[in-house]
Amino acid sequence: MAQVSYYSEEGLKKLKDELHEMKTVQRTAISKQIGEARDKGDLSENAEYDAAKEAQGLLEMKIAKLEDGISNAQIIDESQLDNEKVLILSTVRIKNLAMNKEMTYTVVAENEADLRSGKISVDSPIGKGLLGKKLGDVAEIEVPNGVMKFEILEITR
Repeated sequence: MAQVSYYSEEGLKKLKDELHEMKTVQRTAISKQIGEARDKGDLSENAEYDAAKEAQGLLEMKIAKLEDGISNAQIIDESQLDNEKVLILSTVRIKNLAMNKEMTYTVVAENEADLRSGKISVDSPIGKGLLGKKLGDVAEIEVPNGVMKFEILEITR
């Protein structure tokens, strides 16, 4: 049984756009490379042909993985989410108690994570540690360097 992945509407659209680009642009480009390499003669000693076939295999693997993810995707209805605790798509302002520094993150699906834009994966150690916490709670999160403590200062959508 495949695992259901949760996405925002924007995140799922981004995945579908990426899949479309792989199928229409990248697949065509690789097919063209294979055709050009094939025209150069003996395939048993043709490094360009081997490289193009390998690229084709990798692309098809990525396409299959994306199709599987999209087929098991479920869009989250943000209007139904509880603002009382941290859930996926929550925007959370937290304070690192050791460093006395505030940060704001949005907890998103794995494929939507982008630390530069403040989006952390629900599957990351911090994302997992924040899930279910309420305003004022202190999340103790196990990281490779030990335990970090974050106080939940604000939860929004």
